[in-house]
Amino acid sequence: MTAIELITKEDLKAFKHELLNEFKAILQSGKVEPKQWLKSAEVRKVLKISPGTLQNLRINGKLRFSKIGGMMYYKMEDIQKLLEGGSE
Repeated sequence: MTAIELITKEDLKAFKHELLNEFKAILQSGKVEPKQWLKSAEVRKVLKISPGTLQNLRINGKLRFSKIGGMMYYKMEDIQKLLEGGSE
C-alpha cells in the first residue's frame, strides 16, 4: 500500500522561497557563473521536476523555450520569473 501525501499551496510557496534562496546563495557565492541558456535536463534538475512536468510548463506557455535541432533551450531569466510567480 502506498502512502499518499497532500501538498498545500503553503508547502509550494515555502518550497519556492527555499529554492529562490538557494539560487541567490549560489549566485552570490561567486563560485558558479550562471548560464544564460539551460538544456531540458538542467532545468529539470534545477526545478526538481519530471520530464512530464517540464512538458506541461511548455505546453501551457508558462515556460518559454527555443528549439534548435532536437534540443530545447530555456533562458535562466524565464526560469527565475517562473519561480517568482509569473511567466511574463
